[in-house]
Amino acid sequence: MKLYYGILFITSVFLTGIYSLIWRKRFSAFLTLNYALIPIVNLGYYIVAVSQNVPEAIVGIKISYLGIFAHIFIMYTIFDLCNLNIKKAFRLILLAVSTFFFFSALTIGSTTFFYKNITGELIENTLVLHKKYGLIHTLYYVQVFIYMGITISATFYTICKKKDVSRHNLRYILACESIPVLSFFAGRFFHVKVDFMPLSYVLSEIVLLIISHRIILYDITATAIETISANGKTGFASFDDKFHYLGGNQVAKEIYPELAELRVDSSIPKNSELNVEILENIRRYIADPKENSFVKNFGELIYKIDIDTLFDGRNNRGYILYMQDDTKNRKYISLLNKFNDRLKDEVAEKTGHIVKMHDSLILGMATMVESRDNSTGGHIKRTSDVVKFLVEEIQKDTDGGILNLTGDFCHNLIKAAPMHDLGKIAVDDSILRKPGRYTPEEFELMKKHTTEGAQIVHEILKETEDTSFHILAENVAHYHHERCDGSGYPKGLKGEQIPLEARIMAIADVYDALVSKRVYKEAMSFEQADAIMMESFGKHFDKQLEKYYIAALPKLEAYYAGL
Repeated sequence: MKLYYGILFITSVFLTGIYSLIWRKRFSAFLTLNYALIPIVNLGYYIVAVSQNVPEAIVGIKISYLGIFAHIFIMYTIFDLCNLNIKKAFRLILLAVSTFFFFSALTIGSTTFFYKNITGELIENTLVLHKKYGLIHTLYYVQVFIYMGITISATFYTICKKKDVSRHNLRYILACESIPVLSFFAGRFFHVKVDFMPLSYVLSEIVLLIISHRIILYDITATAIETISANGKTGFASFDDKFHYLGGNQVAKEIYPELAELRVDSSIPKNSELNVEILENIRRYIADPKENSFVKNFGELIYKIDIDTLFDGRNNRGYILYMQDDTKNRKYISLLNKFNDRLKDEVAEKTGHIVKMHDSLILGMATMVESRDNSTGGHIKRTSDVVKFLVEEIQKDTDGGILNLTGDFCHNLIKAAPMHDLGKIAVDDSILRKPGRYTPEEFELMKKHTTEGAQIVHEILKETEDTSFHILAENVAHYHHERCDGSGYPKGLKGEQIPLEARIMAIADVYDALVSKRVYKEAMSFEQADAIMMESFGKHFDKQLEKYYIAALPKLEAYYAGL
């Protein structure tokens, strides 16, 4: 019998040693407490077995009753293995009940609460004990069976309701729960001389050891980190919230050799590579969590370094850097960017050809229309140039200017200017080519070239992706004969109701008409034309464009003088 208890004690110590070798930080604290407690409990049984008198046996009995806590720790371990969130208050209540029974067991030999009486006699050098149990001991049995009922119910609930717990582990848990029950009844049914409870503790250790070994596989976070760390490809380095160095793996020390010389808990030296590359990037990350990565060239390799917050449970304790070889990806991105740049250049070149062809077609159509009008030769070319001069002066006005024209607007306006009279293609030759002035009826027909022009431009450009040019060109054709005082046509718009592009076009159109020779009139002098133009600002033309006309006047006169 002494040998039986001695073997169980030594076996429990051995199993605890194995557990210490496979222990992981994420293991349940209650699981660890079981392995710390069970050898002590089995030592108590061994002390009882080798005792030569009742007082010695009582000491062993009291130690063995630490098994009261083993029952509850096994139950808490099972709760954790089943991923059951048991409230702390409930855990404390059960622990308080177990503590009560243990302290009651400590009164054995001095009160009748737990044992009414305990006596013994030596038979063949073996102490045989005779026990009479008290009421609290009976309640202790009730408590043990309640605990077993709770754990078995929790296990079956997990089997039926939860999908995030391994079925294999649940089978081992059921075995762990069944062993104490079977041991209790076997000892009383067979009336053997040895106690099966220490054996049940050892068997429970074995089962929990199997479960512990399997837990490592199911701890995805821990196994992933250990696998990444062991593959020798990923570097890790961490710093506390005051930027003291906490440690790093070998890969990190190869990428940053200064880390190998840096003592744990020391600050990074100023003006060092670590300070410039690591601390500055951590500070950027603190200011903006989106700035959470940077690149480090290491020989022929390129490392992508990600910064993340270092957590201890729920507490932010510092910062951790993950260093991953990103060479292939970076080279691929570089190659892809070069390809995209070349593709963009080719597309831009092809698009440029198409745009030139498109512009040539538009200009050709405008020239064809102008060729029908024997009174306005060269008008589309000259008005386009005048628009260009006006736009240049508007763009120069960066100090207090009120128009703020974009580069695209200016480019589109100059390109759209030749299209302003496209509507004349719909005017009858008898009117368009008339050498003299129009009658009122003829003038009404001529006015229609604005609406007809807008419709033609709309049809030409309706498939273009450049909607801003489409709208601007249509407005130029439609509204270049509107007047700021509302006396123009075709809509009688006033002031800023007239699109800006049409207001600028109107100045160019009228100025060219004044200083150019027509079949029905001679060209006016620059002085006469300027007098008419200046008088027309605020009536025909937009008053706010007056200063740009004045600024462009020297260029305009030089241009027309050279024709």
